[in-house]
Amino acid sequence: MAPPSFDCAALLCAEDNTSVMGFDDEVDEAMDDTQQHHHHDGSNQNHGFLGDFLMGFPLQSDECLRMLIERESYHVPKEGYLMRLQSGVLDLSVRRDAVDWIGKVHAHYSFGPLSAYLSVNYLDRFLSAYELPQGKLWMMQLLSVACLSLAAKMEETEVPLTLDLQVGESKFVFESRTIQRMELLVLSTLNWRMQAVTPFSFIDYFLQRINDGKPPPRSSICRSIGLILNTIKGVEFLEFRPSEVAAAVAISVLGETQVLDINKAVSCCLFVEKERVLRCYEQIQEMVLMSKPVKGVSASVSSVPQSPIGVLDAACLSYKSDDITVGSCANSHTTPSPKRRKLNR
Repeated sequence: MAPPSFDCAALLCAEDNTSVMGFDDEVDEAMDDTQQHHHHDGSNQNHGFLGDFLMGFPLQSDECLRMLIERESYHVPKEGYLMRLQSGVLDLSVRRDAVDWIGKVHAHYSFGPLSAYLSVNYLDRFLSAYELPQGKLWMMQLLSVACLSLAAKMEETEVPLTLDLQVGESKFVFESRTIQRMELLVLSTLNWRMQAVTPFSFIDYFLQRINDGKPPPRSSICRSIGLILNTIKGVEFLEFRPSEVAAAVAISVLGETQVLDINKAVSCCLFVEKERVLRCYEQIQEMVLMSKPVKGVSASVSSVPQSPIGVLDAACLSYKSDDITVGSCANSHTTPSPKRRKLNR
């Protein structure tokens, strides 16, 4: 597929507040539809993630879980994407830089965890289906901005203008219309499947099933969020489906505070392939082991996150529902969020 034609790679944005994002009428209608998907479906996923712990909702049924697992194959990168990354056909360092930049902006605006996950999900799915021109780093930066912008529109109640979104030492700054055109290319390439099934769709179910039907404590939810976000940094977890990642994360988190029979815990996870969950669990254990501070290194040095996504894992994360924000770290201090501009201004 030929790359899109862009008028300019690096222009300052000249948008104003007379429309939502300075779109043409046709684009406005398209993005309004995206926002309707957010209000209709996004809140349900938020509530499902927190389950009984926050909203008092009953645990989703086995049938609901089965349907989600059937849908998840539509929200993962195309087959062969991981092999292309590992073989060097696609530049791993370019993807890593994109994920790092998304993490910086995500932390800057204190977006919810799902926004970070969706941003990288859109990025990987797009790259698996569309070949960007080689040697044009600005195209990857533009794609990163578009993916983060779309994820924020799907999950955040307040979304910065596209110029304000381009922080975190951006090498290029794009004008609004250029980003909007890239957003439409992403939307069409992903077949408008933006309310993706993610590990957050399953984590409360698996935590409760493995924990003998007891609602998971706040600490387990906090830890699960951190581990899920850490899985998007590298590429090794692209091998696994969201349900498999969620099951492996749940086993890993609960295994940190209680003695678990791993095989019995895996058998509690319905509708997933047990062997794949075990392989994912082993990958998570390796990731956790690698993240532990080296013996002899001072606490102040070892506690410094090694990447922007590490900042999300170490800082006080919050999971946002329609009306409630729950801090996930009891002893963390909270810094004021930068002033954001409402989307419907």
